[in-house]
Amino acid sequence: MMLRNSFQARIAGVLVLLLLVVVGALYVAVQAATNAAVRSQANEQLEVGSLVFQRLLEMRGSQLHDAVQVLAADFGFKDAVASGDAETIRSALANHGARINASVVMMLSLDGRLEVSTDQQVSEQTAKRLSAQVVQRQREGVQIFLMPIADKIYLLVQATVTAPLPIARVMMGFQVDTAFAAELRELTHLDLTLLATQEGAADIWISTLMPAEREQLRVAVGGMNGDAIRVLGSQQYLNQNLVLAVGDGFEVRVLLHKSLSQAQLAFAPLDQKILLIALAALTASLAGALLLARTVSQPVQQLAGVAERVRQGDYEAELDLQRSDELGQLAKAFKAMQHGIAERERQLAHNALHDPLTGLPNRTLALERLGSAITAQRSTALIYLGIGNFRAVNESLGPEGGDLALQQMSRRLQATLRPGDSVARIIGDEFLLLLENTDSDSAVGIADKVQQLLLKPLRVGSHDVTLDCRIGIASYPVDGNAPEDLLRRAAIAMQDAAGLASHLQVYQRGRDDAQQRQIRLIRDLRHAASKGELLLHYQPKLDIAAGLVRQAEALLRWQHPVLGMVSPGEFIPLAERTGSIQLLTAWVIEEVSRQLREWAGRGLRVQVSLNISTEDLIDPQLPARVRQLLDTYQVPAQQLIFEITESGVMLNPEVALQVLHGLRECGISLSVDDFGTGYSSLAQLKRMPVQELKIDQSFIRDLDDASEDAVIVRSTIEMSHSLGLKVVAEGVEFERSLQLLGRWQCDIAQGYLISRPLAAKAFETWMAQHVHATSSLVH
Repeated sequence: MMLRNSFQARIAGVLVLLLLVVVGALYVAVQAATNAAVRSQANEQLEVGSLVFQRLLEMRGSQLHDAVQVLAADFGFKDAVASGDAETIRSALANHGARINASVVMMLSLDGRLEVSTDQQVSEQTAKRLSAQVVQRQREGVQIFLMPIADKIYLLVQATVTAPLPIARVMMGFQVDTAFAAELRELTHLDLTLLATQEGAADIWISTLMPAEREQLRVAVGGMNGDAIRVLGSQQYLNQNLVLAVGDGFEVRVLLHKSLSQAQLAFAPLDQKILLIALAALTASLAGALLLARTVSQPVQQLAGVAERVRQGDYEAELDLQRSDELGQLAKAFKAMQHGIAERERQLAHNALHDPLTGLPNRTLALERLGSAITAQRSTALIYLGIGNFRAVNESLGPEGGDLALQQMSRRLQATLRPGDSVARIIGDEFLLLLENTDSDSAVGIADKVQQLLLKPLRVGSHDVTLDCRIGIASYPVDGNAPEDLLRRAAIAMQDAAGLASHLQVYQRGRDDAQQRQIRLIRDLRHAASKGELLLHYQPKLDIAAGLVRQAEALLRWQHPVLGMVSPGEFIPLAERTGSIQLLTAWVIEEVSRQLREWAGRGLRVQVSLNISTEDLIDPQLPARVRQLLDTYQVPAQQLIFEITESGVMLNPEVALQVLHGLRECGISLSVDDFGTGYSSLAQLKRMPVQELKIDQSFIRDLDDASEDAVIVRSTIEMSHSLGLKVVAEGVEFERSLQLLGRWQCDIAQGYLISRPLAAKAFETWMAQHVHATSSLVH
């Protein structure tokens, strides 16, 4: 409900916000247009008002001008002026002024002295200023002008009395007062403020403004020169400033005011209507938004509920949304997604517990089933099966052929299952048969049948493939009560089966320690060289004919910091199995090269042989690396002999022969080690660029003139010599064996009879002590 309400609120909020933006923009635009119209209209009114004000002054001035001309032309007035009859003059001035309601009438002498005035406030000083103003205005051609007199402002005109020469000046004026300002306000609907300033007297203010507004305008600095728009009281006014008269020591100005606030009141109904329209639109839009939000949110809520059930793993939740719009399409897509997720999850669950190649259960499912059997306390046997020659099968048939072989094998294993049993592919070429309600003895019988079935060749394409299978057996509860322990012990038994003729082994107690030792050796072997744990021993090799030792074989040793000296027979197979053998070979070649340079510096020159693994023989980069080491240590290539095995060459003959020829081009001699134990033919031997054969010690150790080994050894020596090869016999432990080898013209002998393997310093000492002593062994 909170989600739905939130969604509805958001939709309503967005629509209302958009409407508010539109209404706000409209209101701002209307206000801007209204203000512009009000100001424009006010400017026009001010312009009209200023014209009306000037025309009113001109009209009053015209009346004054006509009246003063009549007075100046009156014969009786002239006669009175000429005779100096003050009473007649005063009476004439008063009568003519009264006719037009003039505020003041006065007569001045030509030198500016005041003769007669109807206003007692006109002083001699004022008269002089008036006379000067009249003279200046006559020069400018102006007959009508404004001027402050005492505390009043007058509109004045003058005329010259002539008889016939000028004898006096007559001036007549109207007072510009509050009534005049009120009259102008009635005509123009504008407020008016008149300001007259004069030296030595207070300013004269006449205004139609309210007293508070007038006082605020009076207090403001430069009130009459201020901004076009000024706020006075609660009103905002647009002002227009006119200078009416400027003279010596005085100035008269007028400020016309138009109230913008009152003008804007005319538009107040429009603002109210806009507000009412906005409120109505907001109400309608809110109702529409809520309706739209409800129409949208209810299907979304329904989709959200189904999505939550899908999240919880319920893929069968019903979604009934009959709509033809986009939400209906979304519902259909959601249904399709729901079914797709369910199908993919089923597939993922299957893939997580099954092998993709064979379709068999994988290790996880096998352990789960084994755990269930253990929980139910059902006796269970594990048959762990591995293919010893799968690498060769994979290389001969290719990866696709190897996969087909595994698939055929899995089908054969499934055919052997009893009800309740299961088979799983653990990893690579290793399978597990899980036999419930079966003990070890019964498992051996079943394993024997499985082995006999797998001995039959598999047909892969056009090839018949025979698999070399090794089988290990472990059972619950005899060999453990944990699934991982039982699986590990079955695997250990399978590894032990590789060394048995039957290739079948039941787990033997105590093998876990040996397995843990192997794991530790495998883990530490990769870092043995960098930690300085590896060392070389050198076993002398006797030249039988010369009775001298000119050669030695470098034998690798490992001094483990915890396990002590580890036999090569233990760690070399581990290195070959885990891919560490190339690291060891690289270290041995470099260490031998360094040792030969060191011995050469002390005058000892000896030829050293060392073993090259199968992995090295199929590395095309080996000759280049060896050449670089020889150049680095400045060691002649003739001082090195690389011993290879027949089986190593046969694994990949093409690449191996290419590597061997590359080594020969470097000048390194090659020897076939353990000759007689491999599977190569003489034809293959002729193709290899080797210089000697090394007869395996199994033929030499108990060599007797009358034994079968004697026939093999003698024939091998003769055959090798006929092929131009030298012969090395290893494992010489008895003097009779050495005598026979010498009689059959064997070239080199190696074994405990001559010397055990020695450390580098001990070998150097041994060579110094036995340089001639070994000749006695062959005589």
